[in-house]
Amino acid sequence: MATSPSIIRQAGVLAINGEHICVVSSRGGKRWVVPKGCLEPGKTAAEIALQEAWEEAGLVGVLQPEPIGTYFYEKSGFVCHVTVFLMSVTDTADRWPEDNFRQRCWLNVAQALLRVDDPGLRELIRETMTVKTG
Repeated sequence: MATSPSIIRQAGVLAINGEHICVVSSRGGKRWVVPKGCLEPGKTAAEIALQEAWEEAGLVGVLQPEPIGTYFYEKSGFVCHVTVFLMSVTDTADRWPEDNFRQRCWLNVAQALLRVDDPGLRELIRETMTVKTG
């Protein structure tokens, strides 16, 4: 199946530590999102998810082998399709590559659902954390 040039494929991570979810501020600081980034040649979606968790949030952890789902959002006239992996955090750095322009925040599920604007991401959080905790 051909991919439309207006669709940007990304991979991201829903990072959890106990009952808390990590969200990060967008580069502009106006939205709260999960760490994610564009797929790169020669790297799997899982590798990108781990890379973005480190670069955007200073997190290291273990990914579940299969994605938990996907969601879409619009950015600069493009549609982004994000494949999301669940990651159990094993280490949290005090400094990380993007710490000078991103905030990292740990929230419980209810707080995360209120903070995240994107409906697709909110639904993915709701579904995943209900199954995990319920």
